[in-house]
Amino acid sequence: MNISSLLARSAQRQPERPALLRGDRVLHDYRQLAARVAALAGHLRTRCAVAPGDRVAIYSANCPEYLEAQHAIHWCGAVAVPVNYKLHAKELAYVLENSGAAVVCTSPELHDGALAAGADPKRLPVLGSAAWEAAAQGAPIALHDAAPEDVAWLFYTSGTTGRPKGVALTQRNLLAMTMAYFTDVDEVDARDAMVYAAPMSHGAGLYNYVHMLRAARHVVPASGGFDPAELADLARSVGRLSLFAAPTMVHRLVAHLQRSGLGGQGFKTIVYGGGPMYVDDLRRAIAVMGQKFVQIYGQGESPMTITALAREQIVDTDHPRWLDRIASVGVAHACVQVRVADAHDRDVPTGEMGEVLVRGETVMAGYWNNPEATAATLRGGWLHTGDIGSLDADGFLTLRDRSKDVIISGGSNIYPREVEEVLLLHPRVSEVAVVGERDDDWGEVVVAFLVADGEPVPDAELDALCLDHIARFKRPRHYRWVESLPKNAYGKVLKTELRRW
Repeated sequence: MNISSLLARSAQRQPERPALLRGDRVLHDYRQLAARVAALAGHLRTRCAVAPGDRVAIYSANCPEYLEAQHAIHWCGAVAVPVNYKLHAKELAYVLENSGAAVVCTSPELHDGALAAGADPKRLPVLGSAAWEAAAQGAPIALHDAAPEDVAWLFYTSGTTGRPKGVALTQRNLLAMTMAYFTDVDEVDARDAMVYAAPMSHGAGLYNYVHMLRAARHVVPASGGFDPAELADLARSVGRLSLFAAPTMVHRLVAHLQRSGLGGQGFKTIVYGGGPMYVDDLRRAIAVMGQKFVQIYGQGESPMTITALAREQIVDTDHPRWLDRIASVGVAHACVQVRVADAHDRDVPTGEMGEVLVRGETVMAGYWNNPEATAATLRGGWLHTGDIGSLDADGFLTLRDRSKDVIISGGSNIYPREVEEVLLLHPRVSEVAVVGERDDDWGEVVVAFLVADGEPVPDAELDALCLDHIARFKRPRHYRWVESLPKNAYGKVLKTELRRW
């Protein structure tokens, strides 16, 4: 079953329902949106030579055409490869090479960056251009009849060691993820509106399928991103807004509403995830906005669907373990099993820490063209998340640490090794270790501890080195020069000590 059949279904059953909005202005109803997607799929098939199973990248910031591109790729049976638009050209080039994406759908401001990364100029559809609009009025093609095991979405994780890996999600994975939203997160109807304030290349974009199925509205802010004042205005003018947000975004939105004397009117549901939500921040958010909140925990390898903390659990202040529960990430989604295991994959006792393991219908098929990493991560039939947590007697999972040392800044994952390797390119940096430091606005910011070979290097020089190799958001916010890095008896850097510093 092709995941875009959800769009086709709503277009057939509720064709006049408003579908796609820029700000509070309706651009297309469901009949029009489906027709445009079918025509754009025809353009990909005939003009860009995209065959079923081919990979097509989307390298764009949020815009209404992003949703059209995503479904046009599905419609013609190809594999969507969403790319973080903040990536450096060198990082984009790797994704294009590894995925074999010959076609790149990009936005006008990123056109030159896509070319620099090696995109074919003859197969580079520009979202929102006159050519894009002409293609959307062209000859449609029929919805491709996809098999459940066909890969539909190829998402590249940030690399913990070495290069990023392509997470291959099938049609079955995406459909199971969609249905899990209804069982464990929220109900949706045609009056609702999903607003894309977080990047559509990540979790926010995956929630479009839920709202397509219910013929709800899809709202792309005029700014294309997250602006608390703009969201508050949209809540008043559009109403019944739902959104996926990193905890840092929730923090900023609540602060704006509090300063403005506004509450949660116009907001229906805020699904938060992608980083730790501190208990005090959640209590403040509920006090300002009311109970609009649901938490999810997932990974690219099981998108949005490992555990969920339902709104009725968040609001149940009379429960004797309420504080413990809202500090957790909830209980397993209905479509998966979750366990906590030791280094030998044996279950640990209740309350003890171990690695979080998952299996179920949403777990990836594997890593793209990487059987060794697939076998290591899916060994024994269970997804090994690399996250450390504990389960209580009621099945609530609390994450205790991130074994991969990932830094989550503004909802984006940053892995220390890739930053460390760039900083070590400087001839006067002999050692470096990167950790995250808590930040009220971003959740965490990147801090680099460095040992100099000679005189310390000016910050501006290190900034320039980073910007020449990695995305801007991965650049350290602070550089701290030390005489030596703290290490254990085996020579391993003690990052817990650096975090304490």
